[in-house]
Amino acid sequence: MRELIEYIAKALVDNPDDVAVSEVEGEVTSVIELRVAKSDLGKVIGKEGRTARAMRTLLTAASTKIKKRAVLEIIE
Repeated sequence: MRELIEYIAKALVDNPDDVAVSEVEGEVTSVIELRVAKSDLGKVIGKEGRTARAMRTLLTAASTKIKKRAVLEIIE
């Protein structure tokens, strides 16, 4: 899951070297934290949060296949 979010985020931003993704795993749920440069934050969130919502939808679909739950947090 971490690799999926990292791949999508690096494709969206101007500074792909500043993309940092960490994963905190629990028994059932894993929390994926995404950090990007301040100047790229708007690109990751998108207009009215559409890009972030799409990333969360893809993450949910991918995590359902492995019978887990994943939550995406975009950290400033």
